[in-house]
Amino acid sequence: MTGGTPFYITTPIYYVNDAPHIGHAYTTVACDVLARFMRLDGRRVKFLTGTDEHGQKVAKSAREAGIDPQEFCDRVSQNFRDMTRLMNISNDDFIRTTEARHLRSCQALWQVLVERGEIYLGTFAGWYSVRDEAFYEDGELVNGKAPTGAEVEWVEEENYFFRLSAWQDRLLAFYDANPDFIAPRSRRNEVVSFVKGGLRDLSVSRTSFSWGIPVPDDPKHVMYVWLDALNNYQTAVDYPDIKSEEYSTFWPADLHMVGKDIIRFHTVYWPAFLMAAGLAPPKRVFAHGWWTVEGQKMSKSLGNFIPPARLVEAYGVDAVRYFMLRELPFGSDGDFSHRAVLGRINGDLANGLGNLAQRVLSMINRNCAGRVPQPAALTAADEALLATARGLLPRLRAEFAEQAFHRGLEAVWQVVGEADRYVDEQAPWVLAKSDRERMATVLYTLAETIRHIAILVQPVMPDAAGRLLDQLALGPEARDFASLAARPLVPGTLLPKPVGVFPRHIEEREGKGG
Repeated sequence: MTGGTPFYITTPIYYVNDAPHIGHAYTTVACDVLARFMRLDGRRVKFLTGTDEHGQKVAKSAREAGIDPQEFCDRVSQNFRDMTRLMNISNDDFIRTTEARHLRSCQALWQVLVERGEIYLGTFAGWYSVRDEAFYEDGELVNGKAPTGAEVEWVEEENYFFRLSAWQDRLLAFYDANPDFIAPRSRRNEVVSFVKGGLRDLSVSRTSFSWGIPVPDDPKHVMYVWLDALNNYQTAVDYPDIKSEEYSTFWPADLHMVGKDIIRFHTVYWPAFLMAAGLAPPKRVFAHGWWTVEGQKMSKSLGNFIPPARLVEAYGVDAVRYFMLRELPFGSDGDFSHRAVLGRINGDLANGLGNLAQRVLSMINRNCAGRVPQPAALTAADEALLATARGLLPRLRAEFAEQAFHRGLEAVWQVVGEADRYVDEQAPWVLAKSDRERMATVLYTLAETIRHIAILVQPVMPDAAGRLLDQLALGPEARDFASLAARPLVPGTLLPKPVGVFPRHIEEREGKGG
């Protein structure tokens, strides 16, 4: 698509010191749902994901694996590419920070910051966490460790510094002028409080290791991994070529989706780097919560990291995608349990939407010669159900714009519930014997309602929704959001024989995936 209002969405780039788990899949699926939603809504979308491959932690992991850092990155980065295919992710680009385009982009940004007097050479002395790739003040340490629980070490070395302290007031003014920049609100309050507490200049180079992007004109220094990593979002839109079509179309990014642990980097350092370089900050950063697993925090020692492949094998990709976005308010922490997954699959999908579609399409197949029925005049009950279905798109636009996926899906399933009640009240199986014209109207009303629902759940469950739309004989041209109003079902259209889309899962499968 060449037209449409641009929409640029990014996942964080994932650090390659470990294999993908449910948390990585969660962020990526959320971004994918928004990207697919915007494309169906006529937007021109760029959706970026990728891997963060530099820094001391990666060098250490490669050394422990007994291989060269680049070989290590190639191997682990491929695992994240594989995850995007597994979870049916529709990203337009996959960036790696070891690519030549990224080295060029980062060195260009560095030179602009130097030219504008934002970077200077000094000496750093302070606490550094290799695991977090972050610096901490004395007052931030908890029992001698980083606030995250990571070990810290005292570091003293010659470094380049970014004049972050000079940006305190300008950042606060930026937050005031852009109240939607940081979400949810609890994260915004946390960031504003941090910045009001005072900012110190930030060390942006290291000399104690070499696995990073060399500082221009001083290659014994490598860039601080966060200056390097954050700039990936610009690299992917052709920075430093800010006059390119890609940059002028998609920058500033509409949404950076991140985990709550990296909110500070994205909402303090990143806008400061950009504004210092005379560039526009992103429009919004949303920090989602963390998953626990069966009530326990994910950790290597507990061995409860869940590989996405095991979940997909147990439940199917669409069911996993639906569960992730329906189960908890996006932005809050939540618990992953197999019982909860089964509850959503059997309750919402099999007994809910799946059962509704199967009942209605089977009645059409049996009573209308397998063709879309011809409706007569609509009653108030028919109009009421169709009005709830037609009201879903504006509701979803509003909820998804706030990343409130759970509320959007709740609204869809409210319509599923309304349709179920309508079926029971109208009893088309009785009408089949007493008033076939009225039966046809009821079944048409229901088929139209299902069409709306199936089109609207495509971003969340693309394959399952696609199979539902196949059963309504709707081609690719009739599946975008513009088709909701413009292309109602055509009476007389021959429909294929209905088949179930959402199978029930039995309890004995509960042990799978953990």
